[in-house]
Amino acid sequence: MLTSVLISAVSLALFWMAAFTLWWQMHAWRTPETLAATRFEPPRGGAGLAFSLLLPARHEQAVLDHTIQRLLESSHAAFEIIVIVGHDDPETATVAFAAAGRDPRVRVVTDTHETKNKPKALNTALPHCRGDVVGVFDAEDQVHPELLTHVDHAFRSTGADVVQGGVQLINFHSSWYSLRNCLEYFFWFRSRLHLHAQKGFIPLGGNTVFVRTDVLREAGGWDQNCLAEDCDLGVRLSSVGKKVVVAYDSDMVTREETPGTLMSLLKQRTRWNQGFLQVYRKKDWRQLPGRGQRMLARYTLMTPFLQAFTGVIIPLNVAVAVFLDVPVGIAFITFLPLITAAVTFVFEVVGLHDFGKQYALRVRFVHYLKLIIGGPFYQVLLAGAAIRAVWREQRGRNEWELTSHVGAHLTREEIRA
Repeated sequence: MLTSVLISAVSLALFWMAAFTLWWQMHAWRTPETLAATRFEPPRGGAGLAFSLLLPARHEQAVLDHTIQRLLESSHAAFEIIVIVGHDDPETATVAFAAAGRDPRVRVVTDTHETKNKPKALNTALPHCRGDVVGVFDAEDQVHPELLTHVDHAFRSTGADVVQGGVQLINFHSSWYSLRNCLEYFFWFRSRLHLHAQKGFIPLGGNTVFVRTDVLREAGGWDQNCLAEDCDLGVRLSSVGKKVVVAYDSDMVTREETPGTLMSLLKQRTRWNQGFLQVYRKKDWRQLPGRGQRMLARYTLMTPFLQAFTGVIIPLNVAVAVFLDVPVGIAFITFLPLITAAVTFVFEVVGLHDFGKQYALRVRFVHYLKLIIGGPFYQVLLAGAAIRAVWREQRGRNEWELTSHVGAHLTREEIRA
């Protein structure tokens, strides 16, 4: 009897977790009006703000110059690019200083911290920012020339303190896991972040995020000890009532590449998961005024670990229903999480089609096949990253594991240029 009750409780909990996650993931597609509201409004009234664009780069000499050149092509009238390089990274510094020598809008700041990480680099550059708004990009980013103009209008038309733009991994064809990695970004930036902004609690994305300079300085910049400094900043700003606006347009997204190897992806996810755990334990989210906001914050920050748990437990539940002698009613309940998993797979297939359509990418039958077959293996990877994150956090291992970039999202012509 006790076993049946336990199995039922776990199964129902998994079912509702998966159902809520799927519903939130579908947020932007609920109605045509919701989908339309997620986009940038057409800019009107000219530019009014100046931007300081921070570009931290470490051992990324292969992709840095292309990113700087793309940023310099911006149609906006007032911006500066501040490239942050390490004192122990002469190859990247050479590329950065060469770009600064070609264009006065580019400046270089040297990070002299002995132990390097992204938030330390960003904080090093913050005192040098002259613009009204600070924007953050990564060294491999492919940025649309009209993005700053649209972000400028979003700030002025909404009174926002923060504007989060879209980020999209593009090279879905590189490997079986890059396909799922690209879809994760598509659902997160296309849909899920809009829900968070609407609810007043948002873990910001790592780049294409813009914050009013005075707001950022008042907040003390980024937490240099946090492995998810973007999430942490969003939580802190949400908790003190700052207005965050999320806007997404497939033409305006910042394009990036997936990690080049499974180990690199595992380390990246470990860092993110550990960072989410750090943010959860800091408890800034408890300052949110609404109970619903606090519940959303708790669930969101624990999501990586709940996903890992779900990925392991669902197969066990099915095995229990098939191989153990349990009442028919209990066996049926154990299959409920599998039903939501099947619905999620259908939604992912539809999402992959929409992803290909929006980005003019040729999605073939083999890609849909890889998406479905690779699902369970991807869950195992997420579970491994979550377990590794907990292990590292318990042992006080907070060193930054850098994700290398090779420009897999760029065309051959762009690489040669």
